[in-house]
Amino acid sequence: MAGKKSESKISRRTFLKAGAATAAGLGLMGKGLPLFSRQAASGKKVIILGMDGLDYELMSRYIAENKLPRFKKMLAAGGGFKPLLSSIPPQSPVAWSNFITGMDPGGHGIYDFIHRDPNTYIPIFSASESIPSKYTVRLGKTIFPLSGGEIKNLRRGKAFWQILEEYNIPATVFKIPSNYPPVPTGQRTISGMNTPDIKGSYGIFSYYTNEAQSLIQEAGGGGRVHDVYVIGNRVEAKLSGPVNTFKVGSPEAEIDFKVFIDPVNPAAKIVIQGNEFVLQEKEWSKWIRVRFDLIPTQTVSGICLFYLKEIRPKFKLYVSPIHIDPADPALPISTPESYAREMEKRFGPFFTKGLPADTSALNNGVLNEQEFLELDEKILQESMGMLDYELARFEEGVLFFYFSSTDQRQHMFWRHTDPVHPGYDPALAARYGNVIEKTYMKMDEALDKALTAAGRDGVVIVMSDHGFNAFRRGFNLNTWLLETGYHRLTKPWKQAESSLFNYSDWSKTQAYGLGLNGLYVNQRGRERDGIINAGPDKQNLLREIAARLEAIKDPKTGEQVIRRAYISTDVYHGGALDIAPDIVLGFNRNYRISWQSPLGGFPREVIENNVEEWSGDHMGAPELMPGVVLANRPIAATYPALYDMTATVLNIFGIPVLPEMRGKDIFGQGV
Repeated sequence: MAGKKSESKISRRTFLKAGAATAAGLGLMGKGLPLFSRQAASGKKVIILGMDGLDYELMSRYIAENKLPRFKKMLAAGGGFKPLLSSIPPQSPVAWSNFITGMDPGGHGIYDFIHRDPNTYIPIFSASESIPSKYTVRLGKTIFPLSGGEIKNLRRGKAFWQILEEYNIPATVFKIPSNYPPVPTGQRTISGMNTPDIKGSYGIFSYYTNEAQSLIQEAGGGGRVHDVYVIGNRVEAKLSGPVNTFKVGSPEAEIDFKVFIDPVNPAAKIVIQGNEFVLQEKEWSKWIRVRFDLIPTQTVSGICLFYLKEIRPKFKLYVSPIHIDPADPALPISTPESYAREMEKRFGPFFTKGLPADTSALNNGVLNEQEFLELDEKILQESMGMLDYELARFEEGVLFFYFSSTDQRQHMFWRHTDPVHPGYDPALAARYGNVIEKTYMKMDEALDKALTAAGRDGVVIVMSDHGFNAFRRGFNLNTWLLETGYHRLTKPWKQAESSLFNYSDWSKTQAYGLGLNGLYVNQRGRERDGIINAGPDKQNLLREIAARLEAIKDPKTGEQVIRRAYISTDVYHGGALDIAPDIVLGFNRNYRISWQSPLGGFPREVIENNVEEWSGDHMGAPELMPGVVLANRPIAATYPALYDMTATVLNIFGIPVLPEMRGKDIFGQGV
């Protein structure tokens, strides 16, 4: 859907100056927001399309096979195409933080989706922190905060659009990962990956059924099964919302709703908060706005999608995670705050959760492949429409626009392209084996839009944060640490029942694994019950463990499992090493961390088949699965890295890189 320019258009330069005045009026200039006084806006256009997970080998093949005509035409006209070195590890929040700041994790401090609290050994979110009010008063069963809480972005360093702002260069940054909550700026930004649902999680769906069903929970997200009864063609249920911190015990707020099933036809009417709508079986609803009352003066608004999967013989109703309502955001998702409301007014309610495709629902069999694609197609079409809108009003500066579908579809559909994968099904492969290829072809359409908007003089860059490969076998790091004696349990006979290290004997444990790539030493003075001294004792232990990890061979395949075990002090630079894992695992192709190990589980097998729908991944050594960078001008750098892209953007506008940045201009200008 093409966007229309406003009849009362305001230039981006005027917008930024107005933003500076507003910030000054709110007293924000004392918090690091500079006045726009260094130089005038240049009139240059730079459009960056961030296509998560585009793989260099796949791109090369599709271009050679003439499946990406716009990419091929751009390269034939003198454009550049190179593999783009990812971060260590090549996880999206880590990688995009490299680009945002021009630093590696040692500088920006994001090492994984999950970090750990050394005082509890419990996983915590890596990118943001919710700080509750320090002062409260209790009246009966209600707790009233006497001051506001805070949501803090934990990424360190200055974002490139904040630097552009200092030089009066306007920027729109649409859903870049690792920017929740959005850092203070007068630029237009909407947060992307790591933006939570209304529960504060990575996304929890609800599934209402009278069929026995269990779900595998995931780190920070997943789903919940609600057992329901069909009585007189009616179902009564509750929709759970945010934790109500105003109440003693912090219970979840809930909304009652009812489903009235047509006794003859495969349809039902759903009634929730006075809103009534009818769904046919296999039909998605439009966005449904819901409101959770916390106390009489405090409510939280959210939006969700209903999908009536089945009425008979079993009742099955899926409700998406409840997204933050962009028209009335309960949590900060944009700068300025009006930007989210502006987009909602133009497009209606839209996906705000960081990764909106519900991979957990597909992994758990709640949605099948077709239903998952229907949902993700809504996401992709929404993105395309918003890209049209932003391109239509883009005049100068930088426009960054992010696509998540490339990443999410490769995660879930890779098995259909890999006959060796444990989850390969010939019948499903015949139907869905071209999903990844078609998704890349959609990105070709997005490139065409960007090149048209950029004109002859504009710079267009397509970049991804990492590549992809098969996830055939899972490595249980904590099980390996247990079998090799580096970890001990107080009740070894309960090994398979362990989670969150609930049976770990810290008085005898030397190391533990947490997160998707991280290993930590149980260090004295850092961990609550640490036993390993910092200094030579720790370094000797790390070298020993790293060497043994790199020597592991899969007894089933004979392949090396871990290509590189990186010792953090060898590969990171900057002031955030105090929170880094001690070793970062760089897996070989076809391998990844198992499903249970990241949260302190100890399955029986060290290496096991991955039979989940989540079948493609990118947790390996970064040189094995680079991302891509393509541009409508030649690329001089032989093997560019993510943090080089930051220097490139700044250099286009003649802005010097900061001393802590590590990159150089990939186009070779002024370097």
